[in-house]
Amino acid sequence: MSKPIVAIVGRPNVGKSTLFNALAGEMISIVKDTPGVTRDRIYAEVTWLNHAFTIIDTGGIEPDTKDIILAQMREQAQIAIDTADVIVFLTDVKQGLVDSDAKVADMLRRSKKPVVLVVNKVDSFQKYEADTYEFYNLGIGDPIAISAASRLGFGEMLDAIVKHFPEGADEQEEDERPRVAIVGKPNVGKSSIINRIIGENRVIVSNIAGTTRDAVDTPVVRNGKEYVFIDTAGLRRKSKIKEELERFSIIRTVSAVERADVVVVVIDATEGVTEQDAKIAGIAHERGKGIIVAVNKWDAIEKNDKTIYEHSKKMQEVLSFIPYAEYLFISAKSGQRVERLFETIDVVIQNHSLRVATGVLNEILMEAVAMQQPPSDKGKRLKIYYMTQVAVKPPTFVLFVNDKELMHFSYTRYIENRIREAFGFKGTPLKFIVRERKENS
Repeated sequence: MSKPIVAIVGRPNVGKSTLFNALAGEMISIVKDTPGVTRDRIYAEVTWLNHAFTIIDTGGIEPDTKDIILAQMREQAQIAIDTADVIVFLTDVKQGLVDSDAKVADMLRRSKKPVVLVVNKVDSFQKYEADTYEFYNLGIGDPIAISAASRLGFGEMLDAIVKHFPEGADEQEEDERPRVAIVGKPNVGKSSIINRIIGENRVIVSNIAGTTRDAVDTPVVRNGKEYVFIDTAGLRRKSKIKEELERFSIIRTVSAVERADVVVVVIDATEGVTEQDAKIAGIAHERGKGIIVAVNKWDAIEKNDKTIYEHSKKMQEVLSFIPYAEYLFISAKSGQRVERLFETIDVVIQNHSLRVATGVLNEILMEAVAMQQPPSDKGKRLKIYYMTQVAVKPPTFVLFVNDKELMHFSYTRYIENRIREAFGFKGTPLKFIVRERKENS
């Protein structure tokens, strides 16, 4: 199921990041050992009533001159418009209605996307109520007064947001075809990989715009099996202001990853693995997707018998938070090992949906505990009563223990490694939930 995406758009200094942080609150699941995920964070999971959605902060662009202001605002708002299901247009009651608000409103009106107009910094309704009325002049609906800093007015705003979510967003689940997102930095060869796959297939492909987003879904048939490839390659606008907008290519990645079962992170062999690659892989890891690292342009590398080993070692150091990822060294240009991509996707999909019987899991658990005693603190030792698998995509396990505080991250990792030794689970993350149970219950 694809979660709706909500983007916060507005001029600099209207409080976009304050609103984002207030909404994200403690609901951000920070994966501590994922590089680049907690820093410069621009998306988060939010739940309101029974709706879960992803919120994107388009803040952070501080323009220097008037000309660049408009170019940057236009660019960032456009990317948010392309990607989002609902747009929160944030304005500032203290600065009042300004000319650039009207220009952004025009863009949003033309987008035909649902827009929720929000007036921020209304710390006192009595004092500022009359000032919010002037925002009716934008002609994009009723302004909702909030204070992001004081967290006032959030209920009305969130009600207005979820009202616009597409009907039956859950119905996509009926599509049983494996969904594969091809992600990576610009110019690493994502398009070439898709073209190579389609070219060799000689399947007549219709490009269907992915639901309400701009990612392109391409059905591909290989060995009688159908896959859907989600291609983010053609989505990045040519921009003069590259650095400031680099972070926005992440927005596109979030939206593609959200809808995929397996994510192929494409890395340029000639460049090696970069911080941006780690950020992109971190998004897939955090979302619990199957991961394949495809090292493209492998034909351009001078090789000896140790080359693959040396490159793998370097990449695994930078991407140490996804030790389970499958690596493939390919060339979209020559077609080298592109065929292997499908075999690897099949293996990862299988592992991503693998269920293990409770009896077998507990045998492994008992053996693991016997081999390495659970940790203790101040004389109290951790007891693990039993373990059961509660979900797939990714495989999710619940451990019942006497005291959650004693369940150190390192011991969870140890149990994970024992499970992987027994069942492989190549290419898929495993999720562990620790629950406390009283000893006599």
